[in-house]
Amino acid sequence: MALYGQMEKATENRDAGAYSELLHPDFEFVRHQSGTVMYRDQMVEMLKVMMANEKVVINDSRCIYENDEILVEHSMMDFPDGTREAVMGVHTLKDGLIVRTETGATLIS
Repeated sequence: MALYGQMEKATENRDAGAYSELLHPDFEFVRHQSGTVMYRDQMVEMLKVMMANEKVVINDSRCIYENDEILVEHSMMDFPDGTREAVMGVHTLKDGLIVRTETGATLIS
């Protein structure tokens, strides 16, 4: 199964553990709001919180492009505070895992 398919399955099942297994040990996440970086352990904790919260909903997720080096996805996300964002995720891959993620988001009113 392509990496995007594994991500999608983990997200649909709200399985933070399965999603976390897709993250390379050297994983970095660049937060679109601040430009700060989170590392693998921090991301695993964030995934647990997000996937446990039924008010965090990912809609209309789709893979734009995927090869052995990069995966680009787009989705609409609903958050507990009632906001909604269109989110573009760009994932750099290494050894078949996600080593770096950067996102861009647009608030939808």
